[in-house]
Parts: sequence; C-alpha cells; structure tokens
Amino acid sequence: MLKINPDRYGVIAQTFHWATAVLVLIAFIYGLGGNEMRVYDAAHDFQRMLHETLGMSVLALVVLRLLWRLLDTRPAPAAAPRWMRLASTAVHGLLYGLLMALPLTAIFGAWLEGHSLTLLAGVNITSPLPLAHALGQSLAEFHTLLGDAIMILAGLHAAAAIYHHLVLRDCVLKAMLPVWFKVWQPKKRWF
Repeated sequence: MLKINPDRYGVIAQTFHWATAVLVLIAFIYGLGGNEMRVYDAAHDFQRMLHETLGMSVLALVVLRLLWRLLDTRPAPAAAPRWMRLASTAVHGLLYGLLMALPLTAIFGAWLEGHSLTLLAGVNITSPLPLAHALGQSLAEFHTLLGDAIMILAGLHAAAAIYHHLVLRDCVLKAMLPVWFKVWQPKKRWF
C-alpha cells in the first residue's frame, strides 16, 4: 500500500522529500543572518527559535529519511547518459551532506559561542561543550554559506527535474510526485 507503483517513490519517501524541501525553504526564509549580536537580540527571539526548531526538524527528518532509504526500494533510474547519472548521484550526495551539515554547524556554532538552542516548544538545549567563541563564530559563518549553497543546489535539482519532464519527457519528476498530483506533459519534444 505504501508502494503504489514500481516506477514511483513510495508515499513515505515522497513525504520525506517534500517535507524536507518545505522545511529547508522556510528555515532559509526565516534565517536571521548577520552577526551574533543581531541573531541573539531579544527582538529576534521568535524568529531565531523558529529557525532553530526548523533546523532541528530537518536534521531529524534527514536521519529518518536515510534510515528509510536503507529499507525502501527505489524506482529504476531513467535511461540517461553516464554523465547525467554521475551528476545526479553527486547532486543527491551533496544535498544529503548539506542537509546534515547545515543543522550541525548551527548547533555546534551556537554551543561553542556559548548559546543554548531554544526551540519553540520551550525546549532549551544547553551547550555540553566548552566555550570556543572564535570557532563557534567560524561555524556560524560557514552555516550561512552552506544555507546559500543548499538553496542553489536545490534550485539546480528542481531545474533538472523540470528539464527531465519537459525536454527528455521521462518519469524522473513524476517518480517523486504523489499519484494524485496531475502534472502537464508536453505532447512532443520541444527541440
């Protein structure tokens, strides 16, 4: 029942994919950016707590998603040139790496700077690490760069899926869309 069609990802894999995409996008939008004084200013508490909650949610989702990948069967890859298959593997690997690195750099950056993680549910996770402010600041800056990188890479990932759908006319995009989501398919190749 979870695997409706062998040419598509199952409901759980699709849910993990789209929930992760939405959470990352919202976390990016609500990311404060800027220096430590700005991020931890009391006027930005709600925005920071929302961003930290979303980041922790992304981390939990990615761990569950990776565990699910060990159990789940994926559809056979679309016929494509070797370079395309290698590019796809590289992009997916980079996306998973960024999905893990983003929350971890934020967590360790905050802790090393001496800040607790404060989640929306009132959960306060204090740092178990000794203060290393300069290292924490470097990790926080790196976190910002990784946030930009994941948005660029996710955009390329989405563009590639649309290219597969509109130009190559294969099932790459449809494989990750729910069955009920009807997507327009061109009648003929555009070029």
